Amino acid sequence: MPDLHLIDHPLIQHKLTLMRRAETSTAKFRTLLKEISLLMAYEVTRDLPLKLETIQTPMATMEAPVLAPEKKLVVVSIMRAGQGILDGILELMPSARVGHIGLYRDPQTLRVIEYFFKVPEDLSDRDVLVVDPMIATGNTAVAALYPLKQAKPRSLRFLCLLAAPEGIAHFHREHPDVPLYAAAVDEKLDERGYILPGLGDAGDRLFGTK
Repeated sequence: MPDLHLIDHPLIQHKLTLMRRAETSTAKFRTLLKEISLLMAYEVTRDLPLKLETIQTPMATMEAPVLAPEKKLVVVSIMRAGQGILDGILELMPSARVGHIGLYRDPQTLRVIEYFFKVPEDLSDRDVLVVDPMIATGNTAVAALYPLKQAKPRSLRFLCLLAAPEGIAHFHREHPDVPLYAAAVDEKLDERGYILPGLGDAGDRLFGTK
């Protein structure tokens, strides 16, 4: 059964609206993406297991919950726009391992071309969270998951800000077993494969390249 989780916290929705505005500067866009990513990470990591550890407070000894050490998280950023989400998640979980997948969409054919793949070794005992701000056609997200599945991670999830219905359908056709987390589902794609109303090209706005 396809798994879609909409993260509709008011703070996330407010910051997303600020990101959508055409007049939002590169610096502000970058800050907002980092803040939203940190907030979304709370939801995505909601089911991380805990264990009890004996600690000493200033007042007494107690059994207190801490993250189970065997729960090893890897955040895989789809270059280049995924870096903005990665930065926010690492603020929350600085000990997470990091991987990168370099993919770009040919503007004419919309086909995805891979140019870089580097992830931590032996994902079999790790939980992998793949991050990219947008799922438009879904081609990039779908392509990114194939090599990761071959590495057989313990679990696999995908986190984005915006998704189009066409991209979600494609994602679920190819990877119905991978939970998808998004802050919003927009109306549709335009004839160029961009999300409407969307927020433009996330990579260009994040790095000021257009």
